[in-house]
Amino acid sequence: MSRYGGRGRRPGRRRRPVLTEPTLTNTSRGAATASRVVTLPKSASVAELAEHLGVQPAKIQTVLLHHKMVSTINSQLDDETCRMVADELGFEITESDAEETSEATKTAMERHVLDEEEEDLVVRPPVVTIMGHVDHGKTSLLDALRETRVAEGEAGGITQHIGAYQVEKDGRVITFVDTPGHAAFTQMRARGAQVTDVAVIVVAADDGVMPQTVESISHARAAGVPFIIALNKVDRPNANPDRVRQQLSEHNVLVTGWGGDVENVEVSALQGLGLDDLLETILLVTDLEEPKANPNRPAVGAVVEAKLDRSRGPVATVLVQNGTLKVGDFVVVNTIAGRVRAMNDWRGERVTEAGPSTPVEVLGLEAVPAAGDRLTAVPNERTMRALIEERTGVTADGQGGRLSLDDILAQIQMGDTKELNVILKADVQGSVEAIRGALEKVNDAVAGTQVRVLFDAVGPPTDNDVNLALASKALVVAFNVRTDNTVKAYADNQGVEIREYQIIYNLLDEIETALRGLIEPQFREVVYGHAEIRAVFRSGKGEAIIGCYVRDGIVRRGANARIARAGQVIYNGRVSSLRRFKEDVREVAGGYECGIGLENFPEPREGDVIEVFGRERA
Repeated sequence: MSRYGGRGRRPGRRRRPVLTEPTLTNTSRGAATASRVVTLPKSASVAELAEHLGVQPAKIQTVLLHHKMVSTINSQLDDETCRMVADELGFEITESDAEETSEATKTAMERHVLDEEEEDLVVRPPVVTIMGHVDHGKTSLLDALRETRVAEGEAGGITQHIGAYQVEKDGRVITFVDTPGHAAFTQMRARGAQVTDVAVIVVAADDGVMPQTVESISHARAAGVPFIIALNKVDRPNANPDRVRQQLSEHNVLVTGWGGDVENVEVSALQGLGLDDLLETILLVTDLEEPKANPNRPAVGAVVEAKLDRSRGPVATVLVQNGTLKVGDFVVVNTIAGRVRAMNDWRGERVTEAGPSTPVEVLGLEAVPAAGDRLTAVPNERTMRALIEERTGVTADGQGGRLSLDDILAQIQMGDTKELNVILKADVQGSVEAIRGALEKVNDAVAGTQVRVLFDAVGPPTDNDVNLALASKALVVAFNVRTDNTVKAYADNQGVEIREYQIIYNLLDEIETALRGLIEPQFREVVYGHAEIRAVFRSGKGEAIIGCYVRDGIVRRGANARIARAGQVIYNGRVSSLRRFKEDVREVAGGYECGIGLENFPEPREGDVIEVFGRERA
């Protein structure tokens, strides 16, 4: 007697299946019909394969057990095992759907459909980004446009800010992307999100052209985006728009009325002056390009900003660039999966779909994406998972990783490129002009190739220079200036190469070598270590003996040495002598004090850092 009142089996307990050959081979193998034709995933768990074949997981486990493979419903099966199981259960395997899935995945990875039919395209609203120098009124201008031209004066105005909004002018819609300046603009472009049709560069009429103004112009030109100059603060007593136009001409920006074709508009964000003229000019400039899109296709777009909301989960502001995004769509954002659960427009109102150039707040992603990540709508969950699997391990920017001078050399030899983009930073303006002129002569010397200086300025490389280089696939060339360690680390992380030179001929030789597709230079610079000056003594001969602490690496006698102050190299020479206590030594390791003699350096200062380096065979 069992504790359940009889000799029977315990309730719910099943007998083990009896394994016989007829069970596995004779049930349906001969009866495979069109309805039994299946396609198989490359890998799947037992449960997933059972769902795919429309059978119970126990059947699959029985087949596996017959082949001496113990499994659970979560056990992963490779392609060969999936095929074996399907064959044993009498299914006919075809490759056609697998090819269709692969093709669908490939199509889904495209930012835009390459062969859009002309009759499917319709004019879409232009997308505008506002850039310029800090304190020149970018935010004030955005606020003025938003407050005065909110889509025909909607009652209640804006209920929340989502990083992008739309205004109307003469019945036409304009989309503004609110990014914090040219750095974010270029970061988004570096990640493949070229969202802007036209840029508005704001210049204060009472302040004039400033460094960030020049950077904004360079970033817009590198992106190939037309731009408009908005001369802001014209209501100020000391405003002088003509002086600003003169300064712009010095940077090769010739506005209309001054012999050029760059549109310029005088505005006052504070007084609301010239705003209608600015909107009309934006429409005029974009009409020349007439941006179009196909609203009747799956959506592609770009993330403008994203955050994690405690109550709603991951929330992303997405600018739809092509197609129409709908509630319920499966989407992939870089390597993040999701299904659109809800969408809000820029006013905070719920919408069920969003067409081209429409900014919306999207809920339903599995994680928080980064600004600039690309969103792609896919037909089903299987395609979504396949696309993520293909993208796994690909760099976030999707642009193919590092681009060094060696890569340029390889591409030229293969005929893939004939242009070398350069970001040039130097110690003084004279050096900038001299190197620019020398690079033009390199273009003349090497036919069929070109060096293109996208941006040049005085001072050491910055994060903004790295962002521009990343977006434009450019090299950063630093002449007689030292790059800050944080900038170097950022450049390494982004896969951007910064090359530093002290001799202009070395710079020109390496670039000309790359353009000619010849053998790369045989030597490279190696930094041995850094030493901080803590005391300065004068010998009887007037030579300075420097008391130092070796911060890192090794200081070597006879090695090259340089000192930089405020980012500018003020000494470039040699370690003439090296002492530890009273003895001459060949080298001193990090963490120890020593006395260093520098060749022909009359004015060392306490706090200076000596960088010791040499050249070694590559």
